[in-house]
Amino acid sequence: MAVVASAPGKVLITGGYLVLERPNAGIVLSTNARFYAIVKPLYDELRPDSWAWSWTDLKLTSPQMGRETMYKMSLKHFALQCTSSEARNPFVEYAVQYAVAAAYSTFDNDKKDLLQKLLLQGFDITILGSNDFYSYRNEIEARGLPLTPESLASLPPFSSITFNTEQSDGQNSKPEVAKTGLGSSAAMTTSVVAALLHYLGVVNLSSYSGAQHQENLDVVHIIAQTAHCMAQGKVGSGFDVSSAVYGSHRYVRFSPQVISSAQNAIRAMPLEDVVADVLKGKWDHERTKFSLPPLMNLLLGEPGTGGSSTPSMVGAVKKWQTSDPQHSSDTWKRLSGANTKLEAQLSLLSKLAEDYWEIYKSVIYSCSMYQSEKWVEQASEAVGQEIVKALFGARDAMLNIRSEMKLMGMAAGIPVNTLFTSFGHLHRVKNGPCALVAGQTCSGQNESFFNKWKRIEPESQTELLDATMNMCGVLLAGVPGAGGFDAVFAVTLGDSGNNLAKAWSSHNVLALLVREDPRGVCIENSDPRTNQITSGMSSVSIV
Repeated sequence: MAVVASAPGKVLITGGYLVLERPNAGIVLSTNARFYAIVKPLYDELRPDSWAWSWTDLKLTSPQMGRETMYKMSLKHFALQCTSSEARNPFVEYAVQYAVAAAYSTFDNDKKDLLQKLLLQGFDITILGSNDFYSYRNEIEARGLPLTPESLASLPPFSSITFNTEQSDGQNSKPEVAKTGLGSSAAMTTSVVAALLHYLGVVNLSSYSGAQHQENLDVVHIIAQTAHCMAQGKVGSGFDVSSAVYGSHRYVRFSPQVISSAQNAIRAMPLEDVVADVLKGKWDHERTKFSLPPLMNLLLGEPGTGGSSTPSMVGAVKKWQTSDPQHSSDTWKRLSGANTKLEAQLSLLSKLAEDYWEIYKSVIYSCSMYQSEKWVEQASEAVGQEIVKALFGARDAMLNIRSEMKLMGMAAGIPVNTLFTSFGHLHRVKNGPCALVAGQTCSGQNESFFNKWKRIEPESQTELLDATMNMCGVLLAGVPGAGGFDAVFAVTLGDSGNNLAKAWSSHNVLALLVREDPRGVCIENSDPRTNQITSGMSSVSIV
């Protein structure tokens, strides 16, 4: 019987870069864009001579990429040997190895005998990602459709993926697939780990409450984090995997040593023992429940540049921290303060909604129809004024976050992929000695200065975000996570999201069908292709 697990994509609205180091926190929102893993036996029955096999078979299918990869897996060391010519997927490979090793490390001898029989039937794994993980601008434009959510919703579920065709220049290489920055590798890894652990009987994810369910989620989290880090070749912050497992929350990372010790031990210990130690390790990550206040909606827009390379951007920031510790520390303190303020204002708004719902609802819907400069006029009584004050507090905090992130990008020298704005003209460098306009070039000393003027929030994004925050009913706008040229996000009030989506479309920005969905990983009732829906397919209303 097939097991289908799904895990959500994420948007990190605060904590970019800071979340890499404890005790800094980040607010990560899970979304309705989900990755699915379908696990079933490759063979219906065991062959009579299967008892003598030391290897089993694994088939990995990615319909959206048109790939089917075959492997042999050692039943002793869990090593995977690719037996086909298709490209390999290290995230799925490590997910399989570590999930199987987790089963061996936790089962008694009786269960290991049953596990052996299950393994000898082989694995047939299919992976599917909601359309929102990937860029389909080229597909929409090729069909002659406008860049609107309605056009995106008209695409078939789990459409074939667009590949980046631009050549690397050695510095600004783009990933193979044009993505929107929702954490596809983390969601994919988590869904495969969850499906396999459930299929093998290590966890039971069918129930959705209680202490036992929480313990099961913790096992999924540990194995998914470890597999994801091994596939990346480094120990990241883990917020993307944490969100894929647990849903929306406030996150403080785990101490890297809990995984780095496993990276070292793998050379000298059997994988089964390494995984057993990881499961027993001191996982000191922190999670606090968090979601957007009522009547506030997450909206993402894709500018159409095909994504940014997060590892290279993080590397540049780390290099800057090492070379200029005093200035980098000062910047991080200011950024941390702004992050804390935004979190506090959003939490206050949630509390005000809980205590004064009718007043809260009236103020939010009134403000949704106006630009922020007129919000003060929408509240007369004390509670309403407190709500508006919190709205402005959240806006000011986000503006400070954006300012500090831009300063960080300039100081760290984050590479800029392009100088063109979304409106098609060259943008002037503000307050700088070198001002580029159409038809002019920059040379000599000015060129050297301009090359240092880099962006975590590029100029094209700045122009888009400034215009977005001036729209009626828009509370926040920013670049999520590490920044760069991935999708931008906005938080809108009431029903104002539809107007923002139309405004974005007029400036060549595609509003995605993504919204916040606080659910984490779960077991699905059926193959999602039989449901004929992807995120947002049931409704194109953005609100």
